[in-house]
Amino acid sequence: MSSLGLVAPVLWWLVAELLLWESFMQRAGASLHTCPGVCICASDLLSCVSRSLSLVPPGLPMTATSLDLSHNSLLQLQDNWLARLPRLHTLRIGHNRVSHISAGAFQNASRLTHLDLSSNRLHSVEKHFFQELTNLEELLLYNNQIARVDTSALVRLSSVQKVYLSWNLLTDFPFTALEEGSLPQLKIMDISSNRLSSIPVDKVIALPQTVKNGLYLHNNPFMCDCTLYSMFLHWEKSGFNSVHDFREEHTCLALRQPRASLRFLKHRKMFENCTSAAQGLIGMADASFKGAVGEPLLIGCNTSLQDEQTTYLWISPNKELIAHSSSINQTFKLHSNGSLEIRKAQKEDSGIYICMATNKRLMRNESREINVTVHHGKYEGEGFNTGLTTLLGCVVSLVLVLMYLFLTPCRCWCRPPRNPTPPNECSAQSSILSATPPCNDDASRKASSGKHVVFLEPVKDCQNGKIRLAVSEEFSDSKSPKILQLKSDSGSISSVFSDTPIMH
Repeated sequence: MSSLGLVAPVLWWLVAELLLWESFMQRAGASLHTCPGVCICASDLLSCVSRSLSLVPPGLPMTATSLDLSHNSLLQLQDNWLARLPRLHTLRIGHNRVSHISAGAFQNASRLTHLDLSSNRLHSVEKHFFQELTNLEELLLYNNQIARVDTSALVRLSSVQKVYLSWNLLTDFPFTALEEGSLPQLKIMDISSNRLSSIPVDKVIALPQTVKNGLYLHNNPFMCDCTLYSMFLHWEKSGFNSVHDFREEHTCLALRQPRASLRFLKHRKMFENCTSAAQGLIGMADASFKGAVGEPLLIGCNTSLQDEQTTYLWISPNKELIAHSSSINQTFKLHSNGSLEIRKAQKEDSGIYICMATNKRLMRNESREINVTVHHGKYEGEGFNTGLTTLLGCVVSLVLVLMYLFLTPCRCWCRPPRNPTPPNECSAQSSILSATPPCNDDASRKASSGKHVVFLEPVKDCQNGKIRLAVSEEFSDSKSPKILQLKSDSGSISSVFSDTPIMH
């Protein structure tokens, strides 16, 4: 009996534990799969659109990977409000009234890849907003009231590819946050339709080519400036999407007048007098070097980091890394000042070279893009030699024409012949601008009085095979003769013009 008395309490304890565990699992299951009444749930998708919500509804299912709270009246994002959504990767809060984001609002949202905060009432982008979003790929902040972006606001977004900041109130932007290596995955940075009146062109042109290709700056009230115009013109020639896609929307204010907005990429007459100094500044980032096949070519890396502690790396057009450790390469040699030497340039060495300078002491890095073209023969003299050859060819042609017109090989034809030409013989001299038939025995070829004969074609019996002369059949009675046609055989030409006046 004593043993049964000991077993009974144990059984009751096990039953109680099972009941508690069942209750816990039921509550956990409810939190996993229940859906708030104001939302629509479909598997792992949760939509609470246009429900006039001023607060985030409680009881959001933990299985949600996509949450849409757009078109509501949310005012702020509190700390840890996403703690119960560990799988969330897409969050849409567009078209709300959010003006404040707490420091820990995204503390438990490290998996988030898409964040839409467009069409809200944010006044700035602070440093603490997105520090936890290391996997974020797309950030939408357009159509807010943002007037300032903190320099470090985007520094932790190492995976971000697209950032949209258009239609805000920005008068300045930290372009240093876009430097080489800061945002390695960045493809689009849209700062269009803001209030930028100027930008630091020297810093912008030093940005990587991939960033400039997606750096949208159109529809800003820029003051018309030669340097700015030259930069955008260069981007247009380079085929950058940031200019090509919105070419008509690139405007500037002529004479600093707000109403004098000019489409400077379409109407370029105002910039015809821009000095070469602006072009030289643009050339800092995109220089060009030309060399000859088989000769050495030295390419400079023109950066502002001219320091002994600066290290240099080059990337060839074939995407090959060129560093000091690879200077033993038979094709390239990297000098200590950052210059790259192509020992024996070949045509296949042509292309875009990228130079990257890094200074750890200054904690800065810069990159330059250099266009290299290798020609056959020395490039420097090519234009001169081609022009000289063309000029000499023209002079020789002119001399030959003058010789043909004014130098007669034999002038004996202008004197009366001492011995008449035999009836069956005829030389080329008898076909030189003569009004009489070339042979005495051809009565059918007499020139009629109604024709002004310039060239007479010799008869077949005495033709010398050198030249044939045509006769105009429709001359009028005017005194000026007409030259109709000059027919030549394949043989050499022995007939020339004469200074003797034409008889008719």
